[in-house]
Amino acid sequence: MTPPIAVFRRRLPVPLIPMLGTLALGLWGLPRQHSVWRDEAATWQVALRSIPEIWHMLGQVDAVHGLYYLLMHELFECFGPSTTTLRLPSVLAMAAASACVAVIGHRLAGAWAGLGGGLAFGLLPAVQFYLQEGRPYALVAAGAGISTLLLVTGLEGRRGAPRWAAYGGTVLLCGMLNWLSLLILPAHLATLVWTRARRELWTSWATASAAALACVLPLILFSRSQAEQMSWIPPLTWHMVIGPAVLLSIGGLGALLDRPQVGRLSAAAVGLPLLAVPQVGLIGLSLIEPVFVDRYIVFSLLGLALLIGVALGTAIQAAAPRFPKASTWLLPVVVAGAVVALLPQSLAKRSPASRVDDVLAVAADVRRLKGTGGSVLFVPAARRDTKLVSPDAFRGLSDIALTESPEDSGTLKGVEAGPDQIRAAMLAQRRILLVTDATKVAKPVSAARDEMKASVLKEYFTVVADEEVRGRRVTVYERRFPAQ
Repeated sequence: MTPPIAVFRRRLPVPLIPMLGTLALGLWGLPRQHSVWRDEAATWQVALRSIPEIWHMLGQVDAVHGLYYLLMHELFECFGPSTTTLRLPSVLAMAAASACVAVIGHRLAGAWAGLGGGLAFGLLPAVQFYLQEGRPYALVAAGAGISTLLLVTGLEGRRGAPRWAAYGGTVLLCGMLNWLSLLILPAHLATLVWTRARRELWTSWATASAAALACVLPLILFSRSQAEQMSWIPPLTWHMVIGPAVLLSIGGLGALLDRPQVGRLSAAAVGLPLLAVPQVGLIGLSLIEPVFVDRYIVFSLLGLALLIGVALGTAIQAAAPRFPKASTWLLPVVVAGAVVALLPQSLAKRSPASRVDDVLAVAADVRRLKGTGGSVLFVPAARRDTKLVSPDAFRGLSDIALTESPEDSGTLKGVEAGPDQIRAAMLAQRRILLVTDATKVAKPVSAARDEMKASVLKEYFTVVADEEVRGRRVTVYERRFPAQ
C-alpha cells in the first residue's frame, strides 16, 4: 500500500501541502468568538477613516503602520468591516510564507526537508498567534519569505535584473510595513558571507538593498519623532532573552545536522542567519532603546522552521536504508504528534482569552447597561477604541470628556478636556458609564484627567452596576447627592 504522503507528493507540488495546511489552521476559529482586542481595534478604527483622515493621523501618530492602514482601508471599503476582512490577509500571508519555507527547503535540502519545514512553520505557536492577527506582522513574514527565496535563487546562479528588482521591492514593502523588518538585510548579508558569493551577486544585492533602505529611511527618521508611542516597552532584562536562546539552540541543532560548510549554499547557510541575526539584532537595539517585542521579528521564525525541516529530512534519510517503508511515515507521524501536543495551545490561541481584552464584548455590555440616556467616560482615554469600533452601542451617550474627536485631532484616542472642565461636566450628569480595564489587567491611574474622573466618581456617585468581560470593565454610576 502506498503511504498517503507519497501520493500527495506525486500529485501536489511540495509547497502546496504546507500552504494548504497553514491556510486551514488560519481559517479554523478565525472570528475568535467575534472578539477583537485593542491592537486589532486600532487597525479597525483607522481603516474606517477616510484617506485624508488617515494621512492626517499619520502625521501625528503610528506613521510606522501607515501602509498597512491604507491597505486595510481599501479592504474595508471593498468587503466591509468584519473580523474576516480584518484577519484574512494575515492568514493568506502566513500561508504564502509557509510555501516559501517549503520551496527553499526543497531546493537546499530535499523534498522531505521542504515539506517538513513548511508544515513546521504553520504549527509554531507564535505563527499560529499572528496567523489570526489583524496587524501587519504576518504580511512582513510573507515578504521576508519571498525576499529570502529570491536571494536563494540568485545564489543558485539564476541571474536577471528583474529578480533583484523584485528583491529590492519586497524588502521595501516589508520596511514600509514595519521598518524593523530591515533586520533581514544583515541576515542575508551573513548568508552571502557564508556562501562566499560571487562579486557580481554582491553588487546586485547591495544595489537592491541600498535602494530599499534609501526609500524606507525617510519613514524611519519621521517615525522616530513619534517614539513616545513605544514608551510602554520595558527595558531589556535577562529573562527576556530566554526565549530567543531556546530558539537559537533548536535552530543551531538543525544547522549542525545539515553539516554546514563555508562556501556552500545550504539550508543552514540561509536558515541560521535568518533566525539568529534578527533575534540578536533586536536584543542589541534594545540595549540602546527598549524595543524588544517578539512580534517585530516574527519573520525570523522562517529560519527556525527551515532548520526544523532539515532535522526532519535528515532523520528520514537516515532511516530510509534500513526501514524504507516506515521512513515515509515518519513525517506524517511527527506532524500528527505535534498537532496533538499543540492542540491545547492552538485552542487557547483561538479563544478571546488569548488576548488581553475584547473591545466588542464590552461594547455589548454598554449597549445593555446604558439605559435611556446618560454619559460615558473612558479610563484611560485609549479605551475609547470600544466606541470607535462599535459606535452604535454608544448611541445616546454623551462623551463628556472629549473635546476633539480622534478623526479631527489625527489621533487614536481623541483629545480630552482639562481636569477642571471634566469635573464640571461630570457634576452636571445624573448617570455615567465608565469603560475601563478589568481589575486584573488595569494599571494604576496616573494622568491628571483620569485621577479627576476617579475622584469625582468616588465622591459624588454610587455604583449601580459593575461588570467585567474579557479584560474590560463597565461600571454604571448614578449621582448620590448634589455637589457642594
